Amino acid sequence: MFTQSAARALAVATLFGSLVLAGNFAIAAPATTEPALAASKANPVEARIKELRNKLNITDAQQAQWDSLVQVMRDNAKAMTDLQKQRGQDAKAMTAVDAVKSYQAVIEAHEAGMAKFVPAFQALYDSMSPAQKETADAMFRSRVRTAADKKNT
Repeated sequence: MFTQSAARALAVATLFGSLVLAGNFAIAAPATTEPALAASKANPVEARIKELRNKLNITDAQQAQWDSLVQVMRDNAKAMTDLQKQRGQDAKAMTAVDAVKSYQAVIEAHEAGMAKFVPAFQALYDSMSPAQKETADAMFRSRVRTAADKKNT
């Protein structure tokens, strides 16, 4: 049975992955004939950044808030990629306890990433026009529903 803290950490990890990272941390993309698809698989965070910027219509006046958010997203992705690489290198020698601790480290990294993401996103959101907020609300609501649907299947 999950403790309240473990359940919260799992929820944070799920939301962080679905909202911010938008994919796994593959080092190389599978071969594809579509360059845009290959690029998004090779670097899902950069694809998500581009998608957000395009859909949210970030203005020049919002550039400072946007730049701060993008830096957090990139830093968080790098931290997770580094952690995943380390886990992969250690996987064959891990005991069951090591594997559980490794999973705990992933959850903690997700939680730390969200602690950085939320204030940066809040600053950008606060600077948005009503139309931009409506778009952001719909985008993020959709990702939450998709994550919830996956959990329930």
